[in-house]
Amino acid sequence: MSARILLADDDSSLRFVLAQALGKEGYAVRATGNVATLAKWVRDGEGDLVLSDVYMGDDCVFDALPGMRTARPNMPVIVMSAQSTVATALSAAGAGAFDYVPKPFDLDDLMAVVRRALDGGPDAKTRAQASKAEKEERLPLIGRSPAMQDVYRVMARVAGTDLTVLIEGESGTGKERVARAIHDHSRRASGAFVTLSLAGAGAAQIDRDLFAPGGKFAQAEGGTLFLEDVDELPSDAQTRLTGLLHAEDPKMRPNARLIVAAQRNLAAMARQGSFRQDLYYRLNVVSVRLPPLRERLEDVGDLARAFLVRAKREGLPDKTIDAAAIERLKTHAFPGNVRELENLLRRAAALSPASVITSREIANELGAERRENILDSEADEFEAALSRRVAGEFAAASPGLPVTGLYDRILAEVERPLITQALSATRGNQIKAAVVLGINRNTLRKKIQALGIRTGRGD
Repeated sequence: MSARILLADDDSSLRFVLAQALGKEGYAVRATGNVATLAKWVRDGEGDLVLSDVYMGDDCVFDALPGMRTARPNMPVIVMSAQSTVATALSAAGAGAFDYVPKPFDLDDLMAVVRRALDGGPDAKTRAQASKAEKEERLPLIGRSPAMQDVYRVMARVAGTDLTVLIEGESGTGKERVARAIHDHSRRASGAFVTLSLAGAGAAQIDRDLFAPGGKFAQAEGGTLFLEDVDELPSDAQTRLTGLLHAEDPKMRPNARLIVAAQRNLAAMARQGSFRQDLYYRLNVVSVRLPPLRERLEDVGDLARAFLVRAKREGLPDKTIDAAAIERLKTHAFPGNVRELENLLRRAAALSPASVITSREIANELGAERRENILDSEADEFEAALSRRVAGEFAAASPGLPVTGLYDRILAEVERPLITQALSATRGNQIKAAVVLGINRNTLRKKIQALGIRTGRGD
């Protein structure tokens, strides 16, 4: 029995052409020019595949897709649209469409998409996921979760404007990708997209980079300036930026759209007095909150597959990931967010001996990450304790300075536990301990003597 295709497009000429082409391929076609009829046919159990335009009159098929997918969750939907915007592509992916085909299209290409969607072979789902991953890898953002749909809707509304946008989210959530996507689909897309990170920068450096002739504002003339970590902006630079944005003479204001990103809550900072309220209100014209990955774990599978496609494009081995591995990934909190997931998949692609990444390999990778995080945390604690120890020397000597030899005294305090632990781990074997420490054996012996360290046994 031939597959039944439900075709929806309000262009009667295109409906006729597509019906003829699909008929020649052996498909049975039922066509309509409105969304309501299409949705009713799906609910009534008709058809094996939907091929639909996005807009038909005042109706949008994306509004009907959730109900259609609830009624027929396994029915593939192919979306066609002449409005080839990021919002349309993201909406298609977010609504769960099998594929998105921008108009105008080649009929042979469209027929290939239809055949792939209707392929009932045992690995049809795997091929569909691979195709979807290839497509999504090229999108600026990936995800079908409700949290990401909120992001897409805001992006679609502001992309065509010059409004200032504040993007808030944890490190690694993709704030720069959002900013660039907004720029690329704005009327300033032909202009430059200029970025400046404010994290750790001093006031003098920011003044040079941002406000000086030839600085970032000048470079972004006619385009978009993206300021990362605006919550790190020093108070004097906040004042300078406020004045620039508040200038009454339009000629004094920069001709660059401003998009800023912050990891911390700027509203709370403004209430606490650590960020200028007037600047906050000027930056927070439109706000986008990027959810951390732990709030949209349903997107992990799509992200993982797209990252493996990206890794292959960058020269890493061609790998796929199985369902159990994706479920194992979903148990992780991902403190590093999407960036952490991408790095994990890149490592797995490089190191996995098999063509399919399994849950065991993911468990090993996550275990290694936990060990690295523990070591990083302990290193931070050690640095903080050492800083307190050095500060104590200066505080004890106040108002003068510590006696000479501070370097050697502190170094001896660090070396003693380091050498003691190395000797303990090697059961007193000084040759092995020297190898672990990366120093000459004679150097180690001299340090043991100088520090008065008791060894468990000799060589």
